[in-house]
Amino acid sequence: MRNLVFVGVVAMALSVAPACATKKFVRTSVGEVNDKVGTMGKSLEETQERVKTAEGRIVEVDAKAGAANDAAAKANAAAAAAATTAGRAAEVGKTADARAAGVEAETRKLIFTTVLSEDRGQFKLGKTDLPEDATAAIDNMVNQLKADKKAVWVEIEGHTDNVGDAKFNEQLGLKRAEAVKRYLYEKHQVPLHKINVISYGEEKPVAPNTTRDGRAQNRRVVIKVLA
Repeated sequence: MRNLVFVGVVAMALSVAPACATKKFVRTSVGEVNDKVGTMGKSLEETQERVKTAEGRIVEVDAKAGAANDAAAKANAAAAAAATTAGRAAEVGKTADARAAGVEAETRKLIFTTVLSEDRGQFKLGKTDLPEDATAAIDNMVNQLKADKKAVWVEIEGHTDNVGDAKFNEQLGLKRAEAVKRYLYEKHQVPLHKINVISYGEEKPVAPNTTRDGRAQNRRVVIKVLA
């Protein structure tokens, strides 16, 4: 009888042992899974935090870039305004100088005039160099001034015919007048501040431009001596 009871107890113990082992395994496995889930959740939160931080930095960089662009645009606008102001100031200065020169010229008396033109053997078509006849005429003029011993000022006007572009003719007349100015300064030491140069181009003809002789007369430099 005792033997039967012992066998039954042993049988029951053997049947219960696997069930307990299975539950323990499940609890262990679930615990490990929970730990992994917790770890993954923590990593996800850290990742989200890093993303938020990165987004904040991107917004900050965009704001700085926008501010830099605005500053650059304002600087460009200021530079353009400064250039415009400088240009206007230069124009005002030129106008003031021209008016001052005009007022000063009006108070002076014209002594005599020397004309260097192609019909007298001087400036050729499209040329700016001073021929010998032109330099001889200038030398004669300066000798008269030295003999008179007056304080004088010289106005040099450049003129052309109407052949070609008006802008080109204006520049050509100016180069002819500048050639005379250079000669007066280098050969006769006439002070530069006493010489005024202007070009009228084709604007003031003294003869019709419809004939060869008329165009030759219009290609000229007029030297006016004032005291």
